Amino acid sequence: MEKENQPEKGKRSLLSIPIRRVRGEADQDLPLPQYMSSHASGMDLCAALDEEMTIQPQEAALVPTGIAVAIPEGFEGQIRARSGLAISHGLAVINAPGTIDSDYRGEIGVALVNLGKEPITLRRGDRIAQMVISRVYHAQWIPMEDLDETKRNEGGFGHTGR
Repeated sequence: MEKENQPEKGKRSLLSIPIRRVRGEADQDLPLPQYMSSHASGMDLCAALDEEMTIQPQEAALVPTGIAVAIPEGFEGQIRARSGLAISHGLAVINAPGTIDSDYRGEIGVALVNLGKEPITLRRGDRIAQMVISRVYHAQWIPMEDLDETKRNEGGFGHTGR
């Protein structure tokens, strides 16, 4: 197996991404997105709220993070739910995963939905979601009369049973 372009074992390759606090000094108390463990895939995002926000059951809300980023071309930021909030409160990212395109420079907002049975109250600095940086490939379509056959072929939802 070739080791070309592979980081040394135990070392990660890093992608530098410019970040800006949208409200400057007003949000200096909030941490920038960060990995919460050495092998985490996603960086936690915090709520940049000036006052508490309560999301009722079955209600959606856009929660500001107070940051804007310049993701390099060829990459995207994927906004995903935090599993602890999802399982304990039913809090989900409504358009999961949300996408931050490389040409977007506005504030990152997290579209959350409360799928639980109780209201959930968010406070300033709460970790509300996570962002994963992923490589993006652009595709071009090749029109064909037929596609190669597979064992599955046209089997759709539920075709393999329960």
